Amino acid sequence: MHTIIAFVGMTGSGKSTAAEGLIERGWTFIRFGQVTIDKLKEAGLEINPDNEKTVREGLRKDYGMGAFATLSLPAVKEGTLTGSVVIDGLYSWSEYKILKDAFGDTLYVIAVYASPKTRYARLEKRLNDAANDPNFRNRPLTAEQAHKRDHAEIENIEKGGPIVMADFTVVNESTAESLTTQVLTYVDQING
Repeated sequence: MHTIIAFVGMTGSGKSTAAEGLIERGWTFIRFGQVTIDKLKEAGLEINPDNEKTVREGLRKDYGMGAFATLSLPAVKEGTLTGSVVIDGLYSWSEYKILKDAFGDTLYVIAVYASPKTRYARLEKRLNDAANDPNFRNRPLTAEQAHKRDHAEIENIEKGGPIVMADFTVVNESTAESLTTQVLTYVDQING
């Protein structure tokens, strides 16, 4: 079975940027948060932090805390049939356990850390760049929205577990190039 890398971290830490290096290497890309965007589009709802939160919480109510892994599992399995897979946005401890049960030692988790100050500045900068992101991969938030989301994710969705259990941790307080270099170093180590 091919390698699966799942990125974990708080909003704005650099998970999507970290995934880019693997996408450029031809890895299949799966973004757990895309489930939320797709559900909003299906319902004809505006894509904004309040609606996203409502959908995320609704999915977890319907499918449990492992909702995003459960809903994305078929795509991950399909991706491994042809190559390696990169997952952007493993959120909860339940999702971590579902993926570990399904993929065992072929799953590696990389935590991307950045301080709240750094993350909030990045997220606010995205407000100006939102029109250039038609796929909604880089979610813009105000510092206040990001702070609220941090608390909700820590308190309500078990987000700390996968971060603590990560196989590797990269610190993203510098440039995108530095982050990519760190990530690819670990991936090359994993793949021998």
